Amino acid sequence: MAAYLRKGLTEASYTVETANNGKDALFLALHEDFDLIVLDVMLPELDGFEVLKRLRMQKQTPVLLLTARDTVDDKVTGLELGADDYLSKPFAYAELLARIRSLLRRAPRAVRDTLLIADLEIDLIKRRVRRGQIRVDLTAQEFSLLQLLAERQGEVLTRTFITSQIWDMNFDSDTNVVDVAVKRLRAKIDNAFENKLLHTVRGMGYVLEDRS
Repeated sequence: MAAYLRKGLTEASYTVETANNGKDALFLALHEDFDLIVLDVMLPELDGFEVLKRLRMQKQTPVLLLTARDTVDDKVTGLELGADDYLSKPFAYAELLARIRSLLRRAPRAVRDTLLIADLEIDLIKRRVRRGQIRVDLTAQEFSLLQLLAERQGEVLTRTFITSQIWDMNFDSDTNVVDVAVKRLRAKIDNAFENKLLHTVRGMGYVLEDRS
């Protein structure tokens, strides 16, 4: 498959590097500057999830996951580790190419050093979060979700909008990937604190705001 995709993407005018195992893939990802990484989950030596986990400790290169696993739990795992999109095998090459182009087209978000909502402080440079004097440890996906909500604080964001901005993809309407992600984020930033900031607007979506 790697050889097939390399040939197709090269013909589409992309410069492509390939790795045949997870260790080589991680080395390339950390030591080269890529615009996008297409990462197969089922790699020998280190699987794709482990490669992604270690990559996100140092780099935020966009990642498109390829895998034969098609359950919601596997999607959530990949996305929480920091994947930007997810494509299950078997897939049509045309869809893969469209997703690659979509990820590469993404406009960079406006960057500020810090976002503040009540006692919630989000350091966008160091990617650290605090509520008051308490540090909150988030996964890469949780941080991206919190940043989106914080940058649009006071706005109700629909599930469809959240998936398009965080993962650049649309899940089937009967899946609960966004709800699961929000629940896990809320458990970290809200549950232990009296002043709740992350709110559900029934039938519409989610909003981050200080209602005290």
